[in-house]
Amino acid sequence: MPNQFDFIAIEGVIGAGKTTLASMLAEKYSARVVLEQFEDNPFLARFYEDRQRFAFQTQLSFLASRFKQQQQLQTKDLFHSFSISDYIFEKDRIFARLNLDDEELGLYDSIFNIMTGVSAKPDLVIYLQSSVDRLMQNIKARGRDYERDMSPTYLQELSDAYNHYFYHYTQAPLMIINTTEVDFVGNPEHFAYIEEQIFEQPIRGNTQIHIIP
Repeated sequence: MPNQFDFIAIEGVIGAGKTTLASMLAEKYSARVVLEQFEDNPFLARFYEDRQRFAFQTQLSFLASRFKQQQQLQTKDLFHSFSISDYIFEKDRIFARLNLDDEELGLYDSIFNIMTGVSAKPDLVIYLQSSVDRLMQNIKARGRDYERDMSPTYLQELSDAYNHYFYHYTQAPLMIINTTEVDFVGNPEHFAYIEEQIFEQPIRGNTQIHIIP
């Protein structure tokens, strides 16, 4: 592979397919995979029922969990060629800015700013864009109970926040893939094309790739 990485991070709004793509790439290339632990957050289900009331607890729980995983990513793994994750640590603040009030965000930031200085830095970030309709389809198909009442309005807010964040992103080379009409699970050609762009094509700054279904 012409492109050699120590750490690849895949990002996207809820339901974009980042966990699936990270797992598929990790399995094929014998990479260490580090996935967000949604099920371990005791506040998540209540957050989707009442965002305002449970946002702060949910956010701090995720922050602590993700920070522990960042420490793991800082450690070299002798049994895997590289590491791949389904999030970047900085994404945590996208949710915080969207869901916390000013006082909560100030306290959150005081903790986040300490942690972000020691988070793992990816060699490549892959941002999976998607339409809200496709996100809703994916969320419904995977059938998580706590996502059952996910609001399209909330997903649109998240999508807008993600697009704004990555429009200004400069911390690492960025690859943007619009997955609205892409099926890298069921269509081997789509998956092979994504592989080629990651591992075979030159990575220079930010790039956007297009897959024609």
